[in-house]
Amino acid sequence: MNEPQGKRTSVFTTPWFQIFAEQTPDEGQPHYVIEGKDFVVIVAVTRDNRILLVRQYRPPVAEVTLELPAGHIEPGETPEQAARRELREETGHEADNFKLLASLSPSVARYTNRMYCFFAADARPVINPTPEGEPVSLVFYDRGARALIDDKEFYSAPSCAALYLAALRGDLPM
Repeated sequence: MNEPQGKRTSVFTTPWFQIFAEQTPDEGQPHYVIEGKDFVVIVAVTRDNRILLVRQYRPPVAEVTLELPAGHIEPGETPEQAARRELREETGHEADNFKLLASLSPSVARYTNRMYCFFAADARPVINPTPEGEPVSLVFYDRGARALIDDKEFYSAPSCAALYLAALRGDLPM
C-alpha cells in the first residue's frame, strides 16, 4: 500500500477495523478510509471434486449465506498459514498444496486491506479436528462452479471473486 496523500485522523476504532478521515489538499470534505485486517478466501475441492462451502448467518444482511471458507490473517501469520488454519477451523479439512490465485483489494475506494485468494485441491478431513471459530454448517457442493454462481445464497463478493479466479486459472472446471 502506498502512503496516504493527505493527513489521516482516526475517527472510530473497533477490534475489527478502524476508520480514518483523510483530508487531501484538493478536496473540501474528508474521504473516509476503512483500515481492516487482511484476510483469506479458500476455494477448496475434495478428491471427489466437491467444493467445500460454509453456510452461516451474517448479521449485516440478516441472512444465512453460502460462502467459501475465509477469515482474517492473524499477527505473525503468512496468508498461506491463515488459509490452512481457516480451512481446518471452518470445514475440518486440510490439503497439502495451497496455490495463491491473487491478492486483491476488497474495494480500492474505501478499504486498505488485502484479500488473498487460494486454491486447495484434494481437501480431506483432518484426523483430529479442533472445534474453533464461528458456528458454520459445512456444505459439500457437487453441482459445479457455474451452478454455484447462480445460487441465491452465494453472493459474497470475495467468494465470487475467488471462485471465478480458480475457474479462470484452470484449477476449477466451470
